Amino acid sequence: MTPTFLLQLLLQVWLPIALLVAAGGAWVRFRPQFPAGALRVNLNRLVIDVFAPPLLFALSAQATISHELLTIPLLTVAGIAISFALLYPLLWHTRLGRDLKRETRAAILLGGSFGNVLFMGYPTLTFLYGDIGGSYAAFADVLASTPLLWTFGVWVATRLGHEGGHGSSLFRTVLALPPIWGFVLGFAVNLSGIDAAPLIKAAKFMGQATIPLMMFSLGLSIPWGDLKPTRPVLAAVSVKLLIAPFLVYALARAGFSELRPAQAGAVLETAMPTMLMAASFADRFHLDVRAAALTASWSSLVFLLTLPGWIALLR
Repeated sequence: MTPTFLLQLLLQVWLPIALLVAAGGAWVRFRPQFPAGALRVNLNRLVIDVFAPPLLFALSAQATISHELLTIPLLTVAGIAISFALLYPLLWHTRLGRDLKRETRAAILLGGSFGNVLFMGYPTLTFLYGDIGGSYAAFADVLASTPLLWTFGVWVATRLGHEGGHGSSLFRTVLALPPIWGFVLGFAVNLSGIDAAPLIKAAKFMGQATIPLMMFSLGLSIPWGDLKPTRPVLAAVSVKLLIAPFLVYALARAGFSELRPAQAGAVLETAMPTMLMAASFADRFHLDVRAAALTASWSSLVFLLTLPGWIALLR
């Protein structure tokens, strides 16, 4: 990995992200008349309902569907499962989480299990692999992360996050998510052979607002006045960025003796920081919003240090 490569990674990926996150922090500081919490929730809803669906439509409609591409969601699911399997016993059955409320443990558990596979993965993988990298991020998100978050993740929030909570069947919730339908429609157009180039171009243009809005939303959710991490948060960050991705890497090497770009991209997806919606998700299900925001904040910060190492290993 050359200094020129690192410079381009800094300028093309990290700098825009850092500026957008800083803009969100500046909004919190200088626009107190517009509450950051309410704005964050509304921006997340705007992205989910309006901007993410066309982006996912464009990515799935123009992707070259292959067996290799379909291995991405499998490895992404493996990363989520490994993170959960490591963090649940730590937070529920060791001294690390003994004094924490259930709402705090569930927020950290979700933050350490579910990554920012689309909103951080898209610019990173596009930089590394070109347009096909965006398809890697889309397949990881819609065929793995999003369905699991709104089924198993909601079960964790309701069953583990509250005393006496009960999980429920949430497939109706998944089917009601516009990004899922954007991806499915794009997939159908792709398989049909229809020439939809103008529609794909228009959808991609609409979807360009997705990443900036979510990065700005991350800046809104960071507790800038109290960023000191707790030991459970640091444990979740370590699992999310280092331990789980390494185990997925070992699993991929065992299954595919030589990693192709799709598998390498999937390993990078498992090494992404906590999902940007962590605070809003915690707020929606009455978990510890501050713990979720701290996990997202520190994982995003440490990710700037771990990403070059993962790229060097996988390249």
